[in-house]
Amino acid sequence: MKKIFTGTGVALVTPFHKYGTVDFGSLKQVVEHTISNGVDYLVVLGTTGESVTLSADEKNAVVDFVIETNNQRVPIVKGVGGNNTQDIVETIKSGSFEGIDAILSVCPYYNKPQQKGLYYHFKTIASVSPVPVILYNVPGRTGCNLQPETTLQLAKDFKNIVAIKEASGNFDQITHIIKNKPKDFTVISGDDALTLPLIALGAEGVISVVANAFPAQFSSMVNLCLKGDFVAARKIHYQLSDIIKTLFEDGSPGGIKAALQILNLAPNNLRLPVVKINKSTYLQLTNLINEYVS
Repeated sequence: MKKIFTGTGVALVTPFHKYGTVDFGSLKQVVEHTISNGVDYLVVLGTTGESVTLSADEKNAVVDFVIETNNQRVPIVKGVGGNNTQDIVETIKSGSFEGIDAILSVCPYYNKPQQKGLYYHFKTIASVSPVPVILYNVPGRTGCNLQPETTLQLAKDFKNIVAIKEASGNFDQITHIIKNKPKDFTVISGDDALTLPLIALGAEGVISVVANAFPAQFSSMVNLCLKGDFVAARKIHYQLSDIIKTLFEDGSPGGIKAALQILNLAPNNLRLPVVKINKSTYLQLTNLINEYVS
């Protein structure tokens, strides 16, 4: 299966009006901003898109809008995950995947399943998905870690499980996956700050938060890494490092939504229980962005 999920994917935000509804005008602006500035694919309904606070109708509307706006320019990955395996199966069976190139499925959260349970969870999803599956391991959010042996077994057993977004931050774990994975299986960084060293280890790209705001710069860094020019890539990495750190200071997607407001790309509105970043963090982020773009 051709590898299309290399390079820079952007975990799209879902902009909201101040009274809470989805702001499709701003969503269009962010999609155009990221595509025109070189991202390789779009990820919709991920963590950064606040998917867990969107209704089923809103999710469908957001996906349809992104597909229409994209107009087949870049691949699209749709977030389809949760902690109820059967519910995910029904969502996949009843959904349309026209214009969707893969699904991104997060490890079940809260349940804290055994590795055997995680294996069968993703086996079940892979068996019904009409498009390739990208695993998403983010134990800091889910409360469970997809162990490398489980990842590798899934990669070997199911040809349509084509990649993993690894956001464990565990270099030993990610190195083990990269070292022992099937040739056609792709390891994707799930942490902006760790993307450069992970590509040096053999990862093939990133699903990025900061690329909502700085797609040209971050995509350039990733491309330089993939070409082996780490001297030039390090320069961009360090230019963005303080901004990236500050984006996550008070939680995500609060930080990136603040950044998008500072750049006049989208309003800084979120849905509870997520709230805006603290004023001191916002001021720090404003100063860093203004210094960077000046």
